[in-house]
Amino acid sequence: GSSISSSFEIAGSYKPCVSCSGAGGWSPLDTNRYQWLQVDLGSRKQVVSIATQGRYRSSDWTSQYQLLYSDTANNWRPYLKDGNIWTFKGNNNSEDVVHEELQHAIVARYIRFIPLHWSQKGRIGVRLELYGCSYWADVISFDGHSIISYRFRSKKMKTVKDVISLKFKTTARDGVLLYGEGQQGDYILLQLHRATMELSINLGSSQYNLIKGHTSVTSGSLLDDGHWHSVVIERYRRNINFTLDHQTQQFRTNGGFEHLDLDYELTFGGLSESARMSLGGKENFAGCLEGITYNGDNITSLVRRKKVDTSSFRNLTFTCAESSSFPVYFNSTSFLRLPGQRDSDTLSVSLSFRTWNPNGVLMFTQLAEGWLEMLLIEGKITVYMNVTQKRSTRIDISSGIGLNDGQWHSVHLNALDNYAMLTVDGDEASTVRTAIPGQIKTGGTYYFGGYFPHTSIWSLQRSFQGCIQMIHIDDHLVDLWAVEEGHIGTFENVSLDMCAIIDRCVPNHCEHGGKCSQTWDTFSCNCSGTGYSGATCHTSLYQQSCEEYKHQGKSSGNFWIDPDGSGSLSPFRVHCDMTDTMVWTTLRNNMSPQTSVSTADEDGKAVLPITYNVTDEQVLSVTSRAEKCEQYVAYTCRMSRLLTGPDGTPFTWWLGRDNKRHFYWGGSGPGIQKCACGIENNCSDPKHYCNCDADLMEDAGLLVYKDHLPVNTVVIGDTSRSGSEAKLTVGPLKCQGDRNFWNAASFNSPASSLHFKSFQIESSTDISFYFKTSSNYGVLLENLGANNLLHIEIRGSMVLLSFDFGKNRMELTVQTPKPLNDDQWHRVEAEKNTKEAVLQIDGHYREVKATPPLGHTELEFYSDLYIGALSGQRGFLGCMRSLKINGIFFDLEERAKVTPGVKPGCQGHCSTYKMHCRNGGKCVEKYNGYSCDCSLSAYDGPFCTDDVGGYFEAGTMVRYDFLLDHGGLLLGDPRSFSNLAYLGETNLTQEELVFSFSTYSAPSILVYISSRTQDYMAVVLQHNGSLQVRYSLGGLVEPYTIDIDHRNMANGQPHSVNITRNLREIRLQLDHYTVSTHTLPESSDTQFSLVKSIFLGKVYETGQIDPILIERYNSPGFVGCLSRVQLNNVAPLKAALRSGMTAPVSIHGILVQSNCGASPLTIPPMPLASDLWQMEHIFCFVSFSGIISLVILTVLCILVFVIRHMFRHKGSYHTNEAKGADSANCADAAIIVNDPAFTETIDESKKEWFI
Repeated sequence: GSSISSSFEIAGSYKPCVSCSGAGGWSPLDTNRYQWLQVDLGSRKQVVSIATQGRYRSSDWTSQYQLLYSDTANNWRPYLKDGNIWTFKGNNNSEDVVHEELQHAIVARYIRFIPLHWSQKGRIGVRLELYGCSYWADVISFDGHSIISYRFRSKKMKTVKDVISLKFKTTARDGVLLYGEGQQGDYILLQLHRATMELSINLGSSQYNLIKGHTSVTSGSLLDDGHWHSVVIERYRRNINFTLDHQTQQFRTNGGFEHLDLDYELTFGGLSESARMSLGGKENFAGCLEGITYNGDNITSLVRRKKVDTSSFRNLTFTCAESSSFPVYFNSTSFLRLPGQRDSDTLSVSLSFRTWNPNGVLMFTQLAEGWLEMLLIEGKITVYMNVTQKRSTRIDISSGIGLNDGQWHSVHLNALDNYAMLTVDGDEASTVRTAIPGQIKTGGTYYFGGYFPHTSIWSLQRSFQGCIQMIHIDDHLVDLWAVEEGHIGTFENVSLDMCAIIDRCVPNHCEHGGKCSQTWDTFSCNCSGTGYSGATCHTSLYQQSCEEYKHQGKSSGNFWIDPDGSGSLSPFRVHCDMTDTMVWTTLRNNMSPQTSVSTADEDGKAVLPITYNVTDEQVLSVTSRAEKCEQYVAYTCRMSRLLTGPDGTPFTWWLGRDNKRHFYWGGSGPGIQKCACGIENNCSDPKHYCNCDADLMEDAGLLVYKDHLPVNTVVIGDTSRSGSEAKLTVGPLKCQGDRNFWNAASFNSPASSLHFKSFQIESSTDISFYFKTSSNYGVLLENLGANNLLHIEIRGSMVLLSFDFGKNRMELTVQTPKPLNDDQWHRVEAEKNTKEAVLQIDGHYREVKATPPLGHTELEFYSDLYIGALSGQRGFLGCMRSLKINGIFFDLEERAKVTPGVKPGCQGHCSTYKMHCRNGGKCVEKYNGYSCDCSLSAYDGPFCTDDVGGYFEAGTMVRYDFLLDHGGLLLGDPRSFSNLAYLGETNLTQEELVFSFSTYSAPSILVYISSRTQDYMAVVLQHNGSLQVRYSLGGLVEPYTIDIDHRNMANGQPHSVNITRNLREIRLQLDHYTVSTHTLPESSDTQFSLVKSIFLGKVYETGQIDPILIERYNSPGFVGCLSRVQLNNVAPLKAALRSGMTAPVSIHGILVQSNCGASPLTIPPMPLASDLWQMEHIFCFVSFSGIISLVILTVLCILVFVIRHMFRHKGSYHTNEAKGADSANCADAAIIVNDPAFTETIDESKKEWFI
């Protein structure tokens, strides 16, 4: 039968409770946090759920509570979930029943109900029901010397499958639970080491230990807490599931063997005498074991029936002795006050503690004169003693290191006879001893826990969070049972007979090798060197492919890529070759070009392994998503045949993916045992299909069947003949494109959506994708069901993320400066983990919220996922691509092919028509077409081809000021125009200035660029109408000038100017003449510092200005036309003339819009030999004979073109042959050119369509 008891009066803090009899329920007289209700189930039971109600017909209920459980009514254990002490939600009235299913069943005899929050209208009240079933298991007590010897029926046991399970509880940190070994080196060992469970297993090692089979894994921590823990080991061949307290690790053993060969016996609880001699130094287990099973045999039952050897037991008992420890749990507002001897000249205090915090006060006592405190500082024990007989004297003693590791540590402090001694962990050899100037007198009161609410020493408060036990004062063990009963001492906010320490780093929530550290309340991850970032090292620092780097504006080079993002695949380094039309990813290997083939094995074959700087899985991640791959191979030979042997068996083959053999060579394909020359019918010997099969020359070409690549090994079989010589080249693997990056679907109806089944949400989950739309609202993604919600939508310029976290709903919102319905690609990245939730848009705009500490495991579920909205909601209208969840890509295109209202791909109009947007204009998708965005161009019009210019009268000036927050425009970041990025000070090392002008007047200033320093750049017309460029970037006494002295440009004709600087190099092009290059002197700076303003036509600037500019060129100012003025991405004249543009531009004088008669530059640069600027003298003559020659040449060219056109179209006809067959020399070549299987295993027809 069961019984019920409750809190009672202790030390004035506890009051008697109302009886629990009748239908009324339990309600204590005092409503405070010290009340509890305890249920004795009579024996150990398995509890699976709990139901609560308020007190019958009252205003008394409990809204939040915790559960403790125990076998012996001491050493209580709190119910944990998600790695935290779980707080249950109770009742909000007196009648409704709230039923809670336990995530893991409780096995215990005693259950304590601890109210945390209760009715504000009444008091604590509850009616309580526990649901479960009976529990029985044989328990065996081990004293650290006894073992169970389970002998096999046959002398040897050889198994391919094992299942071992047991439960244990102990207060010892170390001990062997299970051991077995075989004469062939096999063994299995399960042991506690520093309160962590360690499983070691060896299924056998190869001869000479070339392949070692030893495998070791660890699990759990703090397993010396005196509570029951369960272990299950399941092995099938090399695959092992190792489960500790419901946390399962899956791993494969090392080596190549699959059987566990054991001899004679398995021992439980320790090592046999023979094993102890070979292993040595390992302690036997001290504690209790129950439910021991091995491959179906119940070992504990066999022990009870005396079927196994237990001769080592002095006293075999089937009960589990109670622990003598009595821990006290301190939070940040706890203290325990205990009495000691008063006015004694000897002070002796010792205790054991465990904590994760590096700092805290363990003990404080006021001396008769002065004070003494024992602290934990940065993981070391430090004792401060202040003897006020000598007021300036303070004695410091320190010992130990890293004592905040969660393990139990003992401290012993003695102060007597003018000296003090400090010993940590019983290590007498490292005891620290120091002198005390004078005798001390004890005060008689000792505070533990560092929180002193009723004393005058607030300045010393550094609260301790952790557990303390085995407190000795004056060499006497304090009876903490008597403290709980109120006979001695006082306490506040402590939990007696319980140590609620939690290891927040086991299991390790830091992913990808992140290092976990913790305090009592939380954990943190150090992601340094992992390649990942975020609160749990979940998010990759790198892009998924070279394709993504290119579309971030990167140029060719070496990059780290992470194809599966947050998945298990580690980032790796590749070379990215960015071209205008495609992107190549290169994976290099260790083979040098023209590697000599020499040594052969016993079979006369030379084996040449090729290794890459990446793993096979990383290679596959590149090839599987590439459009095509290729690898160059070459075989240079002399008396060394390649493919065709005398009987048709090839001499040489190569191993590709999955180590499969292939018998074709570069330039050929699968199933065709030929080289390139055999395909093209141009081998040196027509009787052979490879040049080297005729014993001479070279066979080379590209391997292009990507499912066979890369080449991992080449086996060459004809190198043993006299005079044989061969050299092998295997180039890097090169793959083009990234299909996952462009895997897209178009949603043409708000009611359309893509449905994916069995989508797994985990405690750490990330989602990323790109979208573009012209709609102002749309649901981008959500899962099915009202519970465990996951929902992402756009609203104008906002993206909203909603998801359930346990029983709480979290929402994150990110606002962008511009609306998101601009038909441009935008990237959404969302992540939630046990620490935080993050939503980020376009890599710049983000919101981060801390997630609740409770409830994250409830997010681990399988659900149906919808891209777009469920029925009845306004769905997404637009395109989505590159959807990735937890490193897994979703194939939108394939699902779109079978889904109404959704089409695969998202090519749109710009892929075809973007070339019509000229002069830096950007193509913008529209559902009914496209448009050209000219905001970053100096031109205007539908295709950014219309000149924007203005006529300047005398004294007219245009000034464009650069604000400190618009610096990105000059730095060449086009996003800054719309995003107004706050980049601070603008310092240029390169700039491009382009403009056109026409005038009859000189001198004048055309363009002047000022700075907040003395740096400037100016373009002026001199008195003779020639052009001069002036640079002053610091470091020079006089500005660097470039004079064009040979032409008067104030001739009323339109002239175009392009000045480009990159560091010291200046390139200048005027009109259609050849580009001239100039170099700044070495003494000149290369940085144009703090660009401030652009002046057109005239300069009016405060501060120091080059006096030559003012005196010679600034008056009366430029008179004429300026157009197309652009500095990097800034068009100042266009900003001045367009009233709709908001820009920091001002106009002084009269400015009339005009295109100035300028036209786009279409004439190619003039050859240097014809450039009149480069000639010393100008000769103008006409050669009559030259004109005749030109006419004749023109007539001949026309005749050639006409004849070629006629022959090309003569007799054209259609056939059903493969395309390309007309250019191939044989059927094999035609197949290779046209069969998509040779470059791609999946046929993807590329269609253009419009939205």
